[in-house]
Amino acid sequence: MTMIHRPDRPSIFRGWFPRRETLGALLLGLLLAAPAWAAPVTLNLKDADINALVESMSVLTGKNFIVDPRVKGRVTIISAKPMDEKELYEVFLAVLGVHGFAAVPSGKVIKIVPAAGAKQESIPTVDRQLGVEPDQVVTRVIQVQNVSAAQIVPILRPLIPPQGHLAAYTPTNVLIVSDSAANVERIASIIGRIDLASNEEVEIVALRHASATEVVRVLTALEQGKARNDPAATVGTPPRMVADERTNSILLSGDKLSRLRLRTLIAHLDTPVDSGGNTQVIYLRYAKAKDLVTVLQGVSKNLSNEAARNAPVPGGQAAPPGGGSSGSSASLVDIQADEATNALVITAPPEIIRSIRSVIAQLDVRRAQVLVEAVIAEISAEKAAELGVQWVIDASSNGLVGFTNFFDAGNASLANLVGLAAQADSGDLTALSADRVPQGAQIAVGDFTGTNRFGALISALAKDADTNVLSTPVVVTLDNEEAEIVVGQNVPFVTGTYTTSTGGTDTSVGNPFQTIQRQDVGITLKVKPQINEGNAVKLEISQEVSNVVPSANSASQGPTTNKRAIKTNVLVEDGQILVLGGLIDDQLTETAQKVPLLGDVPLLGNLFRYRNTTKLKRNLMVFLHPVILRDPAQGNLYTSSKYSYIRQEQLAARDKGVYLLPDVQSPVLKPQEEVKAQGTILDTEEKKSPPPVAPPSPPEESTGFGFNNR
Repeated sequence: MTMIHRPDRPSIFRGWFPRRETLGALLLGLLLAAPAWAAPVTLNLKDADINALVESMSVLTGKNFIVDPRVKGRVTIISAKPMDEKELYEVFLAVLGVHGFAAVPSGKVIKIVPAAGAKQESIPTVDRQLGVEPDQVVTRVIQVQNVSAAQIVPILRPLIPPQGHLAAYTPTNVLIVSDSAANVERIASIIGRIDLASNEEVEIVALRHASATEVVRVLTALEQGKARNDPAATVGTPPRMVADERTNSILLSGDKLSRLRLRTLIAHLDTPVDSGGNTQVIYLRYAKAKDLVTVLQGVSKNLSNEAARNAPVPGGQAAPPGGGSSGSSASLVDIQADEATNALVITAPPEIIRSIRSVIAQLDVRRAQVLVEAVIAEISAEKAAELGVQWVIDASSNGLVGFTNFFDAGNASLANLVGLAAQADSGDLTALSADRVPQGAQIAVGDFTGTNRFGALISALAKDADTNVLSTPVVVTLDNEEAEIVVGQNVPFVTGTYTTSTGGTDTSVGNPFQTIQRQDVGITLKVKPQINEGNAVKLEISQEVSNVVPSANSASQGPTTNKRAIKTNVLVEDGQILVLGGLIDDQLTETAQKVPLLGDVPLLGNLFRYRNTTKLKRNLMVFLHPVILRDPAQGNLYTSSKYSYIRQEQLAARDKGVYLLPDVQSPVLKPQEEVKAQGTILDTEEKKSPPPVAPPSPPEESTGFGFNNR
């Protein structure tokens, strides 16, 4: 039912109507009241259709509305006093908002749509609420000055209805809000109270007696203990303190009360001590105390001289340069190293101790480590071929003796073979030792039984040897520290032989002896890295690869060694592979021995020649691969990779087994998980053998007397 009352006129339209006639009666009353339209209207609706209300507002306000088909429902309005046109429209917008609808201006018309989709329509964007009805849906961009807009969004989101919108745009630090104008204004008011400039300021407190670093350390420990004991006492951002060692000052940041409290504590700590000096013990973390003493003594001497020059003298003037008081100031400074605790004991005036502490803080730092991998790659191929004929004729009865014996044949000469055969025939089996019997293909023919003896030896040898060696010595050392790794053998070299005679007519040897010098033969790597700014590493490197030549081992001259050595300084980037040096060698040697004239005869001359051809091709390269280990994580990474590689090789060897000892297992490193869990690489757990299995009992046999025999 609907009732409209005009107080300025007799009841133009007053009464109650059935629900179906609400729309028509309302329109009829409005038309009759048209001549006196400017007067206020008292509007009362009970369970009226919302579309009828829209039509009534169109007539009362003169606005054009477009109603979304989803706008449905019934409304109730109770008013006790007349309202003008503006107030009627505000009531209309409020009714729409209560029922979940919104009025969106669009040109000369106003669209009535569900409030959930109103933010996606062309709602007006305003800066203030001025001139906008409180229930009008608007969009507003709010600039945030002092705090982060993204941090405010979670705080304000509960204040925005589901159909509203709130988002932050971080590049310009603004908030975008879409909702009713009244709620948007409320959000803006809340933001204005939150968006306040911080009262934190930065103060610089200069110290005269105490060390700024030590005072900051003490106060930081005090503040941290206070926060742990009473977390509720810490409101807002905790104060921060930073020490400036150059000016011996403390920078304070925080609220006014915190800064005042800290300044009071600093004033109490910054008190002078005895002018004769004091003694402090400084424990070092990374540097070696003994190494720092020499440096600090030189620094303290310069500081003492400077303090003496700047010290005032009676009369108000500074001491002249080179004054006699420098010796007395220097005598007050004493620096000793305690190697047992790796600490420095310093006795000096406070201002000098502060300067020395600053120097120690810059020297006592964790140094990076360098892992150096030197790769020695050598590929060589050797081919050799020998072919020759040697013969001998002994016809002494006829006065004829002839033979050929070539020097390059070595043990394979015919004369040597004849001597070995005669020695073996006499019963001396040492002639058949491996180092005396010639190697290769040998064909010997002859007859030495008659008066005319002859013999011939045909020697043929083909040799083909390939070598592929890859050695990778690895060493880890600190920055600016030399390291050395040696992998090889300690080989004896004879340096002298001495004998003494018994004297008199006895010519026997009395006391023979030899002097021997042992030398390392193998792979030697010496390296001293220096890490430069960035990732470059300067390396002083000395590398040597040596080995004993088996074929050149002579009892009279001693062993012969092959040696390859490099000593150089290089600059290489972290993780870069750099070639240090190498050798590419290709040798071809041909040797021919022959009997003059006879050796030049075609075909028949081959019986009087001995030829030897050797081809050697060798490729040797040395590479360097340094890696900077700046923190424990990098060290663990490379150590884990090497550990896993060795363990995999051991597991592969264990899978092969031990042929003659099947019950024995080859050793294997523990898994890294067990190493971390047990804290040791050693196998501390006792390996328990399985309990012995008792042999099966034989079947019980009956004796006939009620007993069982086993």
